[in-house]
Amino acid sequence: MLTCGAAWRRTRRVRRRPDQELTGSWGHRPRSTLVRAKAMAPPPPPLAASTPLLHGEFGSYPARGPRYALTLTSQALHIQRLRPKPEARPRGGLVPLAEVSGCCTLRSRSPSDSAAYFCIYTYPRGRLGGRRRATRTFRADGAATYEENRAEAQRWAIALTCLLRGLPLPGDGEITPDLLPRPPRLLLLVNPFGGRGLAWQWCKNYVLPMISEAGLSFNLIQTERQNHARELVQGLRLSEWDGIVTVSGDGLLFEVLNGLLDRSDWEEAVKMPVGILPCGSGNALAGAVNQHGGFEPALGLDLLLNCSLLLCRGGGHPLDLLSVTLASGSRCFSFLSVAWGFVSDVDIQSERFRALGSVRFTLGTMLGLATLHTYRGRLSYLPATVEPSSPAPAHGLLRAKSELTLTPDPAPPMAHSPLHRSVSDLPLPLPQPALASPGSPEPLPILSLNGGGPELAGDWGGAGDAPLSPDPLLSSPPGSPKAALLSPVAKGPPVIPPSSGLPPPTPDARVSASTCGPPDHLLPPLGSPLPPDWVTLEEDFVLMLAISPSHLGADMVAAPHARFNDGLVHLCWVRSGISRTALLRLFLAMERGSHFSLGCPQLGYAAARAFRLEPLTPRGVLTVDGEQVEYGPLQAQMHPGLGTLLTGPPGCLGREP
Repeated sequence: MLTCGAAWRRTRRVRRRPDQELTGSWGHRPRSTLVRAKAMAPPPPPLAASTPLLHGEFGSYPARGPRYALTLTSQALHIQRLRPKPEARPRGGLVPLAEVSGCCTLRSRSPSDSAAYFCIYTYPRGRLGGRRRATRTFRADGAATYEENRAEAQRWAIALTCLLRGLPLPGDGEITPDLLPRPPRLLLLVNPFGGRGLAWQWCKNYVLPMISEAGLSFNLIQTERQNHARELVQGLRLSEWDGIVTVSGDGLLFEVLNGLLDRSDWEEAVKMPVGILPCGSGNALAGAVNQHGGFEPALGLDLLLNCSLLLCRGGGHPLDLLSVTLASGSRCFSFLSVAWGFVSDVDIQSERFRALGSVRFTLGTMLGLATLHTYRGRLSYLPATVEPSSPAPAHGLLRAKSELTLTPDPAPPMAHSPLHRSVSDLPLPLPQPALASPGSPEPLPILSLNGGGPELAGDWGGAGDAPLSPDPLLSSPPGSPKAALLSPVAKGPPVIPPSSGLPPPTPDARVSASTCGPPDHLLPPLGSPLPPDWVTLEEDFVLMLAISPSHLGADMVAAPHARFNDGLVHLCWVRSGISRTALLRLFLAMERGSHFSLGCPQLGYAAARAFRLEPLTPRGVLTVDGEQVEYGPLQAQMHPGLGTLLTGPPGCLGREP
């Protein structure tokens, strides 16, 4: 979607009401009223951030001299050195859980070593703001036997995993592996051409290691062509998967959601949790997810790492979907935006600069400003609440009072939902290299991408130290299938395992009209008169934008007060008469989400439940979620909470210190 790189950087805060957050377990979709009622039950009251949950003394690895006192709270792991000399102000002594991707227990390959090892995987922010991967490994050696030390290390790993995934810890302090739910199964769909062709490299180097550290089970398929993802999910056996995650830009998720809603069992299919890991140009939804998680605005690799951390934490949120009916009668579903005018012009005309990544939008914007067009059209909408209209403007048409209310009060923050734990147990068409993050201060663990959990290589050990290997009792929870071996990448179409629940690839096809999905009960047939409670504006527009979430790009906040499931479509438009300088000033103000406070007389806004757009100019460009659609009249209705988005915990719990 539209963004302008360094020229347009935008941000906003997302807050939720407690009754709007999905508190059901990650990876589980309730199948009955009783199960759904239990899953949606409110979580237990949160513990104070400073309440100690576990406290103990550990040695270090690979060095055996230093000793540390560890204290685990609901928000962080506190580390204090005891020997050889206590630190008054320990460096790296606080590890916020918002920076932790996962943990594991390890054991020495030396039979004579009775210690067990507790390893956590973190992604702290550096001095320049970017994240780098780091690990902390502690030696549990307080008991004489390995079994006792292993039990202590596992107790810490289980408690930390429960905190990361929002699972309650028992009040009696009895921490056992039974607290961890069954493993989820994720389907990762990767567009290898996304992000200037970097999507596949970023997926291998960053996404897969982090998912492995979190103990998530996954299978990965590279898409080969347009609509490939839509075809795959249309034949998906829902019972075999707990979530679908796209590793690309917004376009791949558009295919997935429309594929789910084009199934005969769409009512069940649309409940499938979907997630997005940004490797595209615009990354609008990922920008909203990033801000929902409480992280600072980010672009590129930093945004990908933030969203990957949130995915590891788990937690779903209802997602509003907009049903869009085009002039031909075909229908598609939007999770992002419908655009006409300047926004859609830049979006489509900048396609020729796609090789430049997000810079394409900056260049496209400069060209769009140089040749600024206006478009005659009629915009009608059903206001979110029927309010008395304000005095009629000069053109004599009604103007909704909500057009003047630009920044409604945000809702309070909400609680997050739990996530299931698993190991990677599905075959992947990937090689098995040693994965490393650039800039790491020390050698990194060799990750087993598809089973076995993270492993510390021999170069981690000091002189005479035996390498560590995963403790199988924690790495493979009861009932999880054994890990499958990895196969090399084939020169040809991706390998789809027989048990993947996916149909074989089919030839390329155009997106067909959706015949499924919920009915649009608020919309009369396109071309029919509208009900009297609708508001109509007819004039010359520079742009018209209908947006569901807050972000129109990773660094562009078009509706700063929007929420994933507020049940509203946020209409923004700019009338003719605005200067190029004023238009550029509007977009620059979106860095702070403050463009509505500039007092620009040509800028309009309304919160609506449905709208109709009738272009009266013979030529123009219309886009839905950044994809060009047929030009002509269209109308749309919001369907609140129709989908489910994997967002991670909200910012009130995941905010960085």
